[in-house]
Amino acid sequence: MLDPIDRTAASAIHIAEKIGLFLIAIATIIAIGQEVEYMIEIKTVRLADLLLLFIYLEVLTMVSSYLKSGSLPIRMPLYIAMVALARYIVLDVKGMEEWELIAVSSGILIISVAVLVHRYGHIKYPYQECSETDVDSENK
Repeated sequence: MLDPIDRTAASAIHIAEKIGLFLIAIATIIAIGQEVEYMIEIKTVRLADLLLLFIYLEVLTMVSSYLKSGSLPIRMPLYIAMVALARYIVLDVKGMEEWELIAVSSGILIISVAVLVHRYGHIKYPYQECSETDVDSENK
C-alpha cells in the first residue's frame, strides 16, 4: 500500500510523463510540417526526405503506443535507429570512406540481429503476467 507522499510523487511523475510525451508529439508534428514545407519549397522529394518523414512517423507511433499501453516496446527505438542509419548512408554515401560505410552497415546489421533476438526471446520465453499482490507477497 502506498502512503500519501508516494501516491503524490507517483502522480506528479505521471503528469510530467504525459506532458513530456505531449511535447514530443507536438515537436514531431512541427518537424513534419517543416520537412513538408522544405520539400514544397525546393519542389523535389528525395529518398532522404522520405526516410526522415518515416522516422517522424515512427516517433509518433512510439508516443501513441506508450500512451496506450504505458510501456515502450524496445523494438520501436531499434527500428528508428535502423532507419536513421540508412538515411545517413543515403545522405552521405559519396563522402563516406569504405570503412565508414562498412561500420554504419554493420550497425544496421547488429540492430537487426538485436530485433530478431528480442522477438525470439518473446516467443520462446514469454513474460509471465503478475499482479501487484504477487509482487507484494514476494517482498514480504
